[in-house]
Amino acid sequence: MSLLSSQRLVMLVFFLQPVAFGSWLPRIPEVQSTLGLGPAALAVALLGMPVGTLLTLPIAGPLVGRIGARTAILIGFVFYSIAVCLPVLAPDPIMLFVALMLAGSSISFVELGMNVEANLVEKASGKLIMNTSHGCWSLGIMAGSLIGSAMAGLGVAPGIALPLVAFIVLPIALAVGLSLPTLRDTPHEGAEQRSAWSLPSPALLGICLFVFGITMTEGAMADWSAIFLRDALTAGTGLVGLGYSVFAFMVAAGRFGGDWLKRRFGAVGTARLCGSLAILGGLVLFAAPSVEIALVGFGIIGVGVSVGFPLAVTAAAGLGDRPASANVAVLSFVALTGFLIGPPLIGFVAEHSDIRVGVACVIPMLVLSLLLTGRLRQQAQPAHEAAGPAHTPKSLKP
Repeated sequence: MSLLSSQRLVMLVFFLQPVAFGSWLPRIPEVQSTLGLGPAALAVALLGMPVGTLLTLPIAGPLVGRIGARTAILIGFVFYSIAVCLPVLAPDPIMLFVALMLAGSSISFVELGMNVEANLVEKASGKLIMNTSHGCWSLGIMAGSLIGSAMAGLGVAPGIALPLVAFIVLPIALAVGLSLPTLRDTPHEGAEQRSAWSLPSPALLGICLFVFGITMTEGAMADWSAIFLRDALTAGTGLVGLGYSVFAFMVAAGRFGGDWLKRRFGAVGTARLCGSLAILGGLVLFAAPSVEIALVGFGIIGVGVSVGFPLAVTAAAGLGDRPASANVAVLSFVALTGFLIGPPLIGFVAEHSDIRVGVACVIPMLVLSLLLTGRLRQQAQPAHEAAGPAHTPKSLKP
């Protein structure tokens, strides 16, 4: 695989996309304190992201199918780089909600374009890259989180730090996006065409329910890890960002090994192994008596949830009943709903009990995901696809 192959370009886009968002995560406690928000009020404000996503993804699916994944990445990155800066500039809870809604809307286009592009490049090249691509995403959000924590430690105001990160990343991302191949996504012959607003097929519904618990846990770690360390274990300002950094690092490690695990144990076996680890990590975090043990819990959870979404994307895209962009849009709709609605739920629970009980809410959902791992079994491909593509485009050859 050459340095500038299409596979590596896709991985680089996955790395760059979450850097700015990652730098926002360590600033959540700061924004919470500045606006004087309790856990429940913060939870309401955080609902802005799922609202923006829910309004956008049903439109994003057919739009990405029409304009192509590469174009969606390029256009989406511009709007996303602007919108992701808005939450730290919000002067009150209402505007924080609106800012997060705009950010959630822009993220949905970029995320969908990236996943469809990775699936198309994977199929055209014959090389498994989905888990590795998501590993690069995890490295990106970890890098962003560390950058955000460092800027917080240096006293750089959020309103300066986040726009600075976003607009350093944007031109690099656009240059990489312009280098991606233009690949088109088409349904199998005789595929039933459904509206983007229609309910998922039974097969897709099972995959969506599997991924909900996984992404709900990822969202919980993103939005509440810093607050958990601060409130449950009295960690200082310089340490509260470490929880998510450890989690993101272990997610990345799990994803970089995910393609190997999938080849060795299959999608279902890999999902069951990692799902069991996620539940164990949740229990360790709930009982953690110190920051050090909590960091171990964050790390185990990270490995546990690492491959869930990439495996689900491949399973949904391979159903073959309609273009991959349509099925991945539905899956992303459910996955991002879990990622973004789970944290507000935890906030409401924490408001009426404590943050430990709130974070423990992810454990029952992880158990449900473990029970649904069988839905990830590879679907039988049509005969004309089983033989693979007639030729590999020159731009995709390693």
